[in-house]
Amino acid sequence: MKAKEAARARIDEIRDSLIDLSHRIHANPELRFEEHKSSGWAADALEAGGLSVERGACSLPTAFIARAGSGPLHVAICAEYDALPGIGHACGHNIIASAAVGAGIAAAAVADEVGLTVSVMGTPAEEGGGGKIFMLERNAFDGVHAAMMVHPAPLDVAEPPIIAAQRVEVEYTGREAHASANPQMGINAADALTVAQVAIGLTRQHIKPTDRVHGIVTKGGDAANVVPAHTSASYSIRALTLTELDDVQAKVLRCFEAGALATGCEVKIIASPYAYAEMRHDSDIAAVYKRNAEALGRKFAEMGPEFQRFAASTDMGNVSLALPSIHPMIGINSWPAANHQPEFTEHCATEAADRAVIDGALAMAWTAIDLATDKGVRGRLLAAGDRS
Repeated sequence: MKAKEAARARIDEIRDSLIDLSHRIHANPELRFEEHKSSGWAADALEAGGLSVERGACSLPTAFIARAGSGPLHVAICAEYDALPGIGHACGHNIIASAAVGAGIAAAAVADEVGLTVSVMGTPAEEGGGGKIFMLERNAFDGVHAAMMVHPAPLDVAEPPIIAAQRVEVEYTGREAHASANPQMGINAADALTVAQVAIGLTRQHIKPTDRVHGIVTKGGDAANVVPAHTSASYSIRALTLTELDDVQAKVLRCFEAGALATGCEVKIIASPYAYAEMRHDSDIAAVYKRNAEALGRKFAEMGPEFQRFAASTDMGNVSLALPSIHPMIGINSWPAANHQPEFTEHCATEAADRAVIDGALAMAWTAIDLATDKGVRGRLLAAGDRS
């Protein structure tokens, strides 16, 4: 198809700049909602590639929406660029952003020819901030018929398991006292947190194997000789679906309450105002993406039920509940290093990572072209968009 050849030619023209973008973002990790350099560089590249860019979209300073084409089928490509505290781009969002930029520029080159409108959504704060959820609520995805992105991982996976998640903060307040001279005068907030942690550990016997509960202590006290009056923790609670998440969360909250009851502390539980939803991959779109990636030499791992234990969460799940979406993993040959490990950070600026940027960009651009030109898929997507 000539349109695909043109998209490949466009990627070839900008190949070096896409890899440079990936390396710059990797070398300058920025945390959620603070991605001013990364989002700015991505927006600059899209403007240079011929797309119109709205910066600070949805009243989020590090969000943007870049757009080109005026065809009836509207496809969004999501870019992420936030890093993790302490370990930088250990989830490879530099690759995600650069591949999205490349896909947008390549698709824009043929958008009107194939009947496509293409948007690149710069979505901040995937790592716990829920930027896509804010953008959904603020109508950024209105009129979009399909959304996609690629995410680096050790292996290529077309439809990875992605489960629902909720973040909860807990704070205990007791009373200080001298830990040796007058401990009976204190109310130990560290003990409250310990009781809660033990209760959560025991509760794991009574939750589903697909559920997850994990967290960190964010404040444990100030001095060993002072009974701690203030402690806090941050926890993530996960389940296969939002519906199942409610049951697990109720059990965990009772554990937090138990810590207060056992020690006499006051407890404050703050649940995030949003939950990350499970991902509903659109199998038709995923199959198109897989076919295009395989044409580039990609080989996909088969993910049976036993791989459910490798599940993670993302706010792309919320997008997938609103419109047909995919979130394939693109391999960077990193195993045994995996996401959220410092070793994975190192792998996200290698020759294999650079190839993932280029392959991901071209596979997504080709997928957008196929969605616009395949009468069956295009018709379904347009009809679903009209009903919504």
